[in-house]
Amino acid sequence: SMLKLAMTVLWPSLLSAIMAEGLCFSVFDPSDLMLVGGHVDLPPIAAYTIGFFFFWTICALASMISMYLVRTEHPQPPF
Repeated sequence: SMLKLAMTVLWPSLLSAIMAEGLCFSVFDPSDLMLVGGHVDLPPIAAYTIGFFFFWTICALASMISMYLVRTEHPQPPF
């Protein structure tokens, strides 16, 4: 079903985004972020939120591509 497929993609990508968020913001301080040469004036919680949804989107795309490749694999002929 479509719900099962969505959860198969979204759940692992959520967990991956949580780990990516933790790793990223344990190295970079949100107040030090620069965007195209200009300083970003966001409260830290906004930077964390935007970063989380960015990572979740990237991880969901990676999970979706993996699911597509698994489901479209052609069976090998038996030898």
